Amino acid sequence: MFLIVGLGNPGTEYAATRHNIGFDMVTYLSDKYGIALRSKEGKAIVGKGVIEGQRVMLVQPQTYMNLSGESVRALMDYYKLTTDEIVIIYDDISMPVGQVRIRPKGSAGGHNGIKSIIAHLGTQEFPRIKIGVGAKPENGDLVKHVLGRFSKEDDAKIRDVFALAEEGLLAILQEDVKTAMNAVNGKKVGE
Repeated sequence: MFLIVGLGNPGTEYAATRHNIGFDMVTYLSDKYGIALRSKEGKAIVGKGVIEGQRVMLVQPQTYMNLSGESVRALMDYYKLTTDEIVIIYDDISMPVGQVRIRPKGSAGGHNGIKSIIAHLGTQEFPRIKIGVGAKPENGDLVKHVLGRFSKEDDAKIRDVFALAEEGLLAILQEDVKTAMNAVNGKKVGE
């Protein structure tokens, strides 16, 4: 089984913000594959199902972003999963909207959700799908940027971005992270 974890913050005030793109991606997968997100386990809302022949658990931690590692660790321990059986999906301000990057490991890069997961797992080695949400405006406030919503122009690209991220996820589930990187990294929707 794979844990597919979308990072975000619970609550309607955070819905559809840049920082919640991981939650939104999990909702997209839930809708597309008919996996209802209605159970509560490991400090998260979860849905269990099958994507392209692989058993998966879609996960939206309810701990708030900075404590995401608590939820991931609890679920991994309960289901006896390794870091090769998780995929973390989250926002990245170093990439423009429309770009997706897959990595097998890496630092937190200033992302507090990833920082929490690294601390709770004791390793930086876990697959991740980073979705570009654009850099903060010059002299702008980072918190306001990530907790803000997409412009109409960027919002129009999001469905295509989710399809690109899904392409990468399917490659991870069916092949491996390297195959997914080759399939997705370097592509950008809307061009």
